[in-house]
Amino acid sequence: MNPNPDEVPVPGLDVTASSRWANLPRVASPWLHEEVARRMVERLDWFRAPPASWLHWEPVLGGMEAHGLLKARLPGARSHVEIAREASRSLLEAGAQPSSWWRLPWSRQGSRAVPSDAETRVGMLWANMQLHHAPQPQTLLRRWHHHLDVGGFLMFSCLGPDTLTELRAVYAQQGWPVPTHSFTDMHDWGDMLVGCGFAEPVMDMERIVLTYSSAAAMLDELRGFGRNLSDGRFPALRGRGWRQALEQAIERHGVRADDGRLRLTFEIIYGHAFKAAPREPRSDTQSVSVDEMRAMLRARRT
Repeated sequence: MNPNPDEVPVPGLDVTASSRWANLPRVASPWLHEEVARRMVERLDWFRAPPASWLHWEPVLGGMEAHGLLKARLPGARSHVEIAREASRSLLEAGAQPSSWWRLPWSRQGSRAVPSDAETRVGMLWANMQLHHAPQPQTLLRRWHHHLDVGGFLMFSCLGPDTLTELRAVYAQQGWPVPTHSFTDMHDWGDMLVGCGFAEPVMDMERIVLTYSSAAAMLDELRGFGRNLSDGRFPALRGRGWRQALEQAIERHGVRADDGRLRLTFEIIYGHAFKAAPREPRSDTQSVSVDEMRAMLRARRT
Protein backbone atom coordinates (compact mmCIF):
# COMPACT_ATOMS: atom_id res chain seq x y z
CA MET A 1 0.00 0.00 0.00
CA ASN A 2 1.60 3.25 -1.11
CA PRO A 3 1.46 6.19 1.28
CA ASN A 4 -0.83 9.03 0.34
CA PRO A 5 1.48 11.82 -0.92
CA ASP A 6 -1.09 14.43 0.10
CA GLU A 7 -1.12 13.34 3.73
CA VAL A 8 0.90 15.54 6.06
CA PRO A 9 2.69 14.14 9.13
CA VAL A 10 1.29 14.62 12.63
CA PRO A 11 1.87 18.26 13.61
CA GLY A 12 4.80 18.64 15.98
CA LEU A 13 6.08 15.07 15.53
CA ASP A 14 9.65 14.67 14.30
CA VAL A 15 9.56 11.97 11.60
CA THR A 16 13.26 11.13 11.90
CA ALA A 17 13.10 10.84 15.68
CA SER A 18 10.05 8.59 15.40
CA SER A 19 11.86 6.26 13.00
CA ARG A 20 14.93 6.09 15.27
CA TRP A 21 12.81 5.24 18.31
CA ALA A 22 10.92 2.52 16.45
CA ASN A 23 14.16 0.91 15.29
CA LEU A 24 16.04 0.96 18.59
CA PRO A 25 17.33 -2.51 19.60
CA ARG A 26 15.26 -3.97 22.45
CA VAL A 27 15.72 -6.84 24.86
CA ALA A 28 12.05 -6.94 25.88
CA SER A 29 8.71 -5.23 25.33
CA PRO A 30 7.96 -2.22 27.59
CA TRP A 31 6.04 -3.47 30.63
CA LEU A 32 3.43 -0.71 30.26
CA HIS A 33 2.71 -1.93 26.74
CA GLU A 34 2.28 -5.46 28.06
CA GLU A 35 -0.18 -4.22 30.70
CA VAL A 36 -2.21 -2.29 28.14
CA ALA A 37 -2.26 -5.36 25.90
CA ARG A 38 -3.53 -7.50 28.78
CA ARG A 39 -6.44 -5.08 29.20
CA MET A 40 -7.07 -5.19 25.47
CA VAL A 41 -7.31 -8.97 25.57
CA GLU A 42 -10.17 -8.66 28.07
CA ARG A 43 -12.06 -6.57 25.50
CA LEU A 44 -12.28 -9.59 23.21
CA ASP A 45 -15.27 -10.61 25.35
CA TRP A 46 -17.22 -7.90 23.53
CA PHE A 47 -17.21 -9.90 20.28
CA ARG A 48 -19.66 -12.74 19.76
CA ALA A 49 -17.52 -14.81 17.41
CA PRO A 50 -13.73 -15.13 17.76
CA PRO A 51 -11.71 -14.45 14.61
CA ALA A 52 -10.48 -17.43 12.60
CA SER A 53 -7.20 -15.64 11.91
CA TRP A 54 -5.32 -12.66 13.29
CA LEU A 55 -2.29 -10.49 12.64
CA HIS A 56 -0.10 -9.10 15.44
CA TRP A 57 1.42 -5.83 14.27
CA GLU A 58 5.01 -5.30 15.51
CA PRO A 59 4.80 -7.66 18.52
CA VAL A 60 8.16 -6.67 20.02
CA LEU A 61 7.02 -3.11 20.67
CA GLY A 62 3.38 -4.07 21.22
CA GLY A 63 4.03 -6.90 23.69
CA MET A 64 5.63 -10.31 23.27
CA GLU A 65 3.89 -11.72 26.34
CA ALA A 66 0.60 -10.43 24.92
CA HIS A 67 1.10 -12.67 21.91
CA GLY A 68 1.00 -15.67 24.22
CA LEU A 69 -2.21 -14.39 25.82
CA LEU A 70 -3.80 -14.06 22.40
CA LYS A 71 -2.70 -17.55 21.38
CA ALA A 72 -4.30 -18.96 24.51
CA ARG A 73 -7.46 -16.92 23.96
CA LEU A 74 -7.74 -17.91 20.28
CA PRO A 75 -6.36 -21.47 20.24
CA GLY A 76 -7.85 -22.47 16.89
CA ALA A 77 -7.08 -19.28 15.00
CA ARG A 78 -4.31 -18.92 12.43
CA SER A 79 -1.80 -16.28 13.58
CA HIS A 80 0.46 -13.94 11.63
CA VAL A 81 3.04 -11.37 12.70
CA GLU A 82 4.15 -8.19 10.96
CA ILE A 83 7.84 -7.54 11.62
CA ALA A 84 8.89 -4.54 9.58
CA ARG A 85 11.76 -3.28 11.69
CA GLU A 86 15.20 -4.86 11.64
CA ALA A 87 15.69 -4.45 15.40
CA SER A 88 12.48 -6.38 16.04
CA ARG A 89 13.44 -9.08 13.58
CA SER A 90 16.81 -9.60 15.27
CA LEU A 91 15.18 -9.98 18.67
CA LEU A 92 12.61 -12.46 17.36
CA GLU A 93 15.34 -14.56 15.75
CA ALA A 94 17.27 -14.53 19.03
CA GLY A 95 14.14 -15.55 20.89
CA ALA A 96 13.77 -18.65 18.76
CA GLN A 97 17.06 -20.07 20.08
CA PRO A 98 16.83 -22.69 22.87
CA SER A 99 19.38 -20.80 24.99
CA SER A 100 17.19 -17.69 25.10
CA TRP A 101 16.10 -16.38 28.49
CA TRP A 102 12.59 -16.02 27.12
CA ARG A 103 10.62 -18.15 24.68
CA LEU A 104 8.36 -16.57 22.11
CA PRO A 105 4.95 -18.24 21.87
CA TRP A 106 5.25 -18.30 18.07
CA SER A 107 8.60 -20.15 18.21
CA ARG A 108 7.15 -23.27 19.79
CA GLN A 109 6.85 -26.37 17.71
CA GLY A 110 3.48 -26.60 15.97
CA SER A 111 2.27 -23.09 16.83
CA ARG A 112 4.55 -20.87 14.78
CA ALA A 113 3.01 -17.64 13.54
CA VAL A 114 3.38 -16.92 9.85
CA PRO A 115 5.06 -13.67 8.77
CA SER A 116 2.60 -11.47 6.93
CA ASP A 117 2.98 -10.21 3.39
CA ALA A 118 1.05 -7.87 1.10
CA GLU A 119 -1.57 -10.54 0.41
CA THR A 120 -2.25 -11.50 4.03
CA ARG A 121 -5.92 -11.15 5.01
CA VAL A 122 -7.13 -11.86 8.54
CA GLY A 123 -10.22 -11.63 10.71
CA MET A 124 -8.53 -9.44 13.35
CA LEU A 125 -5.58 -7.06 13.25
CA TRP A 126 -4.05 -6.40 16.67
CA ALA A 127 -2.00 -3.20 17.06
CA ASN A 128 -1.03 -2.29 20.61
CA MET A 129 0.56 1.10 21.44
CA GLN A 130 1.56 1.86 17.86
CA LEU A 131 -0.44 4.79 16.48
CA HIS A 132 0.78 7.58 18.77
CA HIS A 133 4.28 7.53 17.27
CA ALA A 134 3.21 6.98 13.64
CA PRO A 135 4.23 10.04 11.58
CA GLN A 136 1.43 9.40 9.05
CA PRO A 137 -1.26 7.51 10.98
CA GLN A 138 -3.83 7.56 8.18
CA THR A 139 -1.41 5.75 5.90
CA LEU A 140 -0.96 3.12 8.60
CA LEU A 141 -4.73 2.83 9.16
CA ARG A 142 -5.25 2.22 5.43
CA ARG A 143 -2.57 -0.44 5.51
CA TRP A 144 -4.33 -2.16 8.41
CA HIS A 145 -7.64 -1.92 6.54
CA HIS A 146 -5.98 -3.60 3.55
CA HIS A 147 -4.98 -6.64 5.65
CA LEU A 148 -8.50 -7.30 6.99
CA ASP A 149 -11.12 -9.60 5.51
CA VAL A 150 -14.52 -8.05 4.92
CA GLY A 151 -16.27 -8.32 8.28
CA GLY A 152 -12.94 -8.46 10.12
CA PHE A 153 -12.03 -5.96 12.80
CA LEU A 154 -9.13 -3.85 14.02
CA MET A 155 -8.23 -3.65 17.71
CA PHE A 156 -5.74 -0.98 18.73
CA SER A 157 -4.50 1.15 21.61
CA CYS A 158 -2.38 4.27 21.86
CA LEU A 159 -1.53 7.17 24.15
CA GLY A 160 -4.00 10.04 24.50
CA PRO A 161 -3.57 13.81 25.03
CA ASP A 162 -3.71 13.68 28.86
CA THR A 163 -0.53 11.58 28.95
CA LEU A 164 2.32 13.09 31.02
CA THR A 165 0.28 16.13 32.09
CA GLU A 166 2.31 16.40 35.30
CA LEU A 167 5.61 16.40 33.42
CA ARG A 168 4.31 18.89 30.85
CA ALA A 169 3.41 21.25 33.70
CA VAL A 170 6.95 21.06 35.10
CA TYR A 171 8.47 21.85 31.70
CA ALA A 172 6.07 24.77 31.23
CA GLN A 173 6.88 26.13 34.69
CA GLN A 174 10.58 26.09 33.81
CA GLY A 175 10.01 27.65 30.39
CA TRP A 176 11.41 24.60 28.59
CA PRO A 177 10.18 23.12 25.28
CA VAL A 178 7.53 20.41 25.67
CA PRO A 179 8.70 16.95 26.84
CA THR A 180 6.77 15.14 24.10
CA HIS A 181 4.70 15.80 21.00
CA SER A 182 0.93 16.23 21.36
CA PHE A 183 -1.14 13.05 21.26
CA THR A 184 -4.34 12.71 19.24
CA ASP A 185 -7.78 12.78 20.88
CA MET A 186 -9.90 9.62 20.66
CA HIS A 187 -12.69 11.42 18.78
CA ASP A 188 -10.21 12.39 16.06
CA TRP A 189 -9.12 8.75 15.83
CA GLY A 190 -12.74 7.79 15.28
CA ASP A 191 -13.04 10.29 12.42
CA MET A 192 -9.81 9.02 10.86
CA LEU A 193 -11.00 5.42 11.03
CA VAL A 194 -14.15 6.30 9.09
CA GLY A 195 -12.11 8.33 6.60
CA CYS A 196 -9.85 5.32 6.01
CA GLY A 197 -12.73 2.99 5.21
CA PHE A 198 -13.55 1.47 8.60
CA ALA A 199 -17.11 1.15 9.90
CA GLU A 200 -18.71 1.29 13.34
CA PRO A 201 -15.68 2.64 15.25
CA VAL A 202 -15.95 2.33 19.03
CA MET A 203 -13.56 4.35 21.18
CA ASP A 204 -12.98 4.48 24.94
CA MET A 205 -10.20 5.53 27.26
CA GLU A 206 -8.83 5.14 30.75
CA ARG A 207 -6.10 6.80 32.78
CA ILE A 208 -3.31 4.78 34.36
CA VAL A 209 -1.54 6.67 37.16
CA LEU A 210 1.96 5.52 38.09
CA THR A 211 3.87 6.70 41.15
CA TYR A 212 7.60 6.93 41.73
CA SER A 213 9.89 7.23 44.73
CA SER A 214 12.10 9.76 42.96
CA ALA A 215 12.47 11.79 39.78
CA ALA A 216 15.44 9.64 38.81
CA ALA A 217 13.31 6.48 38.94
CA MET A 218 10.60 8.19 36.88
CA LEU A 219 12.98 9.29 34.14
CA ASP A 220 14.70 5.91 33.97
CA GLU A 221 11.41 4.16 33.39
CA LEU A 222 10.18 6.71 30.85
CA ARG A 223 13.15 5.90 28.62
CA GLY A 224 11.78 2.39 28.26
CA PHE A 225 8.32 3.62 27.29
CA GLY A 226 9.35 6.05 24.55
CA ARG A 227 11.22 9.19 23.60
CA ASN A 228 10.49 12.87 23.16
CA LEU A 229 9.49 12.99 19.47
CA SER A 230 8.56 16.68 19.46
CA ASP A 231 10.17 18.69 16.68
CA GLY A 232 10.47 21.56 19.17
CA ARG A 233 12.66 19.69 21.65
CA PHE A 234 16.16 20.91 22.51
CA PRO A 235 18.18 20.17 19.33
CA ALA A 236 21.59 19.33 20.88
CA LEU A 237 22.85 16.65 23.25
CA ARG A 238 22.18 17.18 26.94
CA GLY A 239 24.84 16.80 29.61
CA ARG A 240 24.83 15.68 33.23
CA GLY A 241 23.93 19.18 34.35
CA TRP A 242 20.69 18.99 32.39
CA ARG A 243 19.68 15.69 33.94
CA GLN A 244 20.38 17.08 37.41
CA ALA A 245 18.37 20.24 36.72
CA LEU A 246 15.47 18.16 35.35
CA GLU A 247 15.41 15.89 38.39
CA GLN A 248 15.49 18.88 40.74
CA ALA A 249 12.61 20.56 38.87
CA ILE A 250 10.48 17.42 39.04
CA GLU A 251 11.22 16.92 42.72
CA ARG A 252 10.34 20.55 43.44
CA HIS A 253 7.33 21.09 41.16
CA GLY A 254 6.02 17.61 40.31
CA VAL A 255 2.59 16.43 41.43
CA ARG A 256 2.61 14.03 44.38
CA ALA A 257 0.18 11.38 45.53
CA ASP A 258 -1.18 11.26 49.08
CA ASP A 259 1.75 9.09 50.14
CA GLY A 260 4.25 11.65 48.84
CA ARG A 261 5.34 9.70 45.76
CA LEU A 262 5.57 11.48 42.40
CA ARG A 263 2.57 10.95 40.10
CA LEU A 264 2.56 10.48 36.35
CA THR A 265 -0.60 9.97 34.27
CA PHE A 266 -0.94 7.95 31.07
CA GLU A 267 -4.15 8.29 29.07
CA ILE A 268 -4.75 5.05 27.19
CA ILE A 269 -7.08 5.10 24.19
CA TYR A 270 -8.66 1.85 23.02
CA GLY A 271 -10.50 1.44 19.75
CA HIS A 272 -11.98 -1.12 17.44
CA ALA A 273 -13.66 -0.89 14.05
CA PHE A 274 -14.85 -3.22 11.30
CA LYS A 275 -14.08 -3.57 7.62
CA ALA A 276 -17.44 -3.30 5.87
CA ALA A 277 -18.29 -4.63 2.43
CA PRO A 278 -17.57 -2.03 -0.28
CA ARG A 279 -20.60 -0.02 -1.31
CA GLU A 280 -21.93 -0.14 -4.83
CA PRO A 281 -21.04 3.11 -6.59
CA ARG A 282 -24.04 5.34 -7.22
CA SER A 283 -24.41 7.26 -10.44
CA ASP A 284 -25.04 11.00 -10.38
CA THR A 285 -27.53 10.61 -13.24
CA GLN A 286 -30.72 8.58 -13.58
CA SER A 287 -32.37 7.50 -16.82
CA VAL A 288 -36.15 7.86 -17.15
CA SER A 289 -38.08 6.84 -20.24
CA VAL A 290 -40.50 9.20 -21.98
CA ASP A 291 -43.47 7.02 -20.99
CA GLU A 292 -42.38 7.07 -17.31
CA MET A 293 -42.02 10.85 -17.43
CA ARG A 294 -45.53 11.25 -18.89
CA ALA A 295 -46.95 8.96 -16.20
CA MET A 296 -45.29 11.03 -13.45
CA LEU A 297 -46.63 14.28 -14.92
CA ARG A 298 -50.18 12.87 -15.13
CA ALA A 299 -49.92 11.71 -11.50
CA ARG A 300 -48.89 15.21 -10.39
CA ARG A 301 -51.78 16.86 -12.21
CA THR A 302 -54.21 14.40 -10.65
